[in-house]
Amino acid sequence: MDEAGLPVGSSPAACLPENGSTAVADSEPRWRRVLLKLSGEAFAGNQGFGIDIPAIHQIAWEVRAVQGLGVEVAVVVGGGNIIRGGMASQAGIDRTAADHMGMLATVINCLALQDALEKLGSETRTQTGITMTAMAEPFIRRRAIRHLEKGRVVIFGAGTGNPYFTTDTAAALRATEIRAQAILKATNIDGIYDKDPRLHADAKRFTSLSHEDAFRLRLKVMDLTAFSLSMENGIPIVVFDLSQPGNVRRVVAGEGIGTVVGGDKEVPNAG
Repeated sequence: MDEAGLPVGSSPAACLPENGSTAVADSEPRWRRVLLKLSGEAFAGNQGFGIDIPAIHQIAWEVRAVQGLGVEVAVVVGGGNIIRGGMASQAGIDRTAADHMGMLATVINCLALQDALEKLGSETRTQTGITMTAMAEPFIRRRAIRHLEKGRVVIFGAGTGNPYFTTDTAAALRATEIRAQAILKATNIDGIYDKDPRLHADAKRFTSLSHEDAFRLRLKVMDLTAFSLSMENGIPIVVFDLSQPGNVRRVVAGEGIGTVVGGDKEVPNAG
């Protein structure tokens, strides 16, 4: 292992600050156990659909770099790069069947990420909300926690195992069950804004919000069920841009990346 906690002979440049310094590596992590929520679109990369292997390898590097800080990492993945249950339902498929299809799509992404992580030397376990023992463990809370304590990455697939619930809700539920200290919600925007920054040049980014203020301002952080669950259990949510290499590590190291929901006050960023 090198001084950053990555495999010897590897190229950790993508997980370090842009100037190449090791300032992030020397930082004390803000949390010791986190849950990373990945959308299915993150697995599609620039191609927009399906599985993009370089994109998955980059995600694996991001997770591996966080482990280098001594942080326990769990991951919940979406399946929108393959099929979205809600859209399939709108197309005429029975909603329960459509959601089950979406659950299977998340498992495909889980297996792809597991393979990429293990190629980097990270021990990984995939647990699913529906039983498919030929390829993954069933979700067992105590077993998941034990895996984390042993330094393994735990990837949760198949959502909650129930139709009508999103993978955001699965992320909030699993974070609560494994006693994660934060939910890291990876997106393609660098935080939460008072209005859509893609449509409004004067949009202001929040650096910190309380759960109550985010709810009052009707800001789209996660779906309502997921957001309520995280609020009730006092779990902060960090919304950040995954497309910038090294951002997951920067968030965990305590740099001012993205928007933290669950802070003490609302702090708009004028920049």
